[in-house]
Parts: sequence; structure tokens; C-alpha cells
Amino acid sequence: MDETSRIEAVAAAVRIENLDTDQIMPKQFLRGIDKSGLARGLLYDLRFDAQGQPREDFVLNRPERHHAGILVGGANFGCGSSREHAVWGLQQAGIRAVIASSFGEIFYSNAMNNGLLLVMLPERDVATLMDDADDLDDGRMEVNVDSMRIRSRHLNVTFSLAPRHRRILLEGLDVIGLTLKYQAQIDAFKARHWLAHPWMRDVADSTRTKL
Repeated sequence: MDETSRIEAVAAAVRIENLDTDQIMPKQFLRGIDKSGLARGLLYDLRFDAQGQPREDFVLNRPERHHAGILVGGANFGCGSSREHAVWGLQQAGIRAVIASSFGEIFYSNAMNNGLLLVMLPERDVATLMDDADDLDDGRMEVNVDSMRIRSRHLNVTFSLAPRHRRILLEGLDVIGLTLKYQAQIDAFKARHWLAHPWMRDVADSTRTKL
């Protein structure tokens, strides 16, 4: 089973409800013209104080959780603005899956379309996973997209995904890659369209030539 279908990693519990995308990726880290360097900004105001010093009590600053690959978050994780940088920052910091009872709708779409797995579970299961994530001796979890199952020290539970999102994750695709899987059907539709409407083909080029 390859890395696109099975995630086994140290988990960290972020016990904050309504954690919005402004907190996940603050505005000062949105100034670049590309996606690089966003790991530094991830949850910056939670990780650092006003003097830029690490907050020792924040979970991702603890040595045993510094390289966490799975986050277990509070309800409505990723609410707020639609900034896709929040997703990119999580990925650049090594986060491969986020588990919560609910997510901001736009954040959910941004994450799944970029290959960041989001899993929704009932609050009681999330609470169990948070406790397991806090276990210093056994904070590892497994999220299996192939079998649609999560395993931790005290929980073994199934979850659901939309077929399109599951395929993206299993095949390591983005939305463009998924679209290109239908290239043959797209080409066939295009050929039928031009055959039925030849006067519409290359209208812009034809008009520019006439002018």
C-alpha cells in the first residue's frame, strides 16, 4: 500500500473550535507570488509570542509533536476566508491529514482538491482521537484511504469520502490531473461540437484576421 492510500504518522490535537484560515495562515505570509515558504507561517500566532519566541505550551512546539503528520482539530476547522494558502501551509509543514467533526466548506474543497485529506467523524470519536494524540507513549495514528478506516490506540473506525475525492487521493491527482483522465471523452465531445457547429470554430482568430 503506497503513501497515497495510507497515512501513518504522529498525531497532534489542536483543541480549538472555529480555528479559521486567518489563524492557520496569517495575512503577513500571503505576500509572495508563489506557494513557497508557507510552513513558517502555519498557525504563527499560536506557535509564537509577540517577540517571535516559541510558545512552549503549544502542541506543535513540543519535541514529540514537532513533526506531526496528522492534526485532530476542533469543530468548524478552517472556517473564515477562502485563502488556499492555509492548505498549502499545512502541507508544507508535513501535515497530510486533518480530522475534525466539521470543516469550513471552502477550506474543505481547497484541501481535498490539493490532496490534503480531511476526515469528518462524530464528536465523540474526535474526542477519543484527541486523547490518543496526547498520549506521549503512543501518539501515532493510521488513516487508510483504501479501506476508509482510522486506527489509533483506542479507536478503530470507518469514515466516508466522496468518490471523486477518494480517487484524487488514491491516484495522487489534483483536479487538473483528474480532468485529464477524461481526455479521450473531451476530444470526442470537441470533435462532435465542431462538426455540428463549424461556424463557431476559431471565431476569435477569424474575426481578428478580418479586422
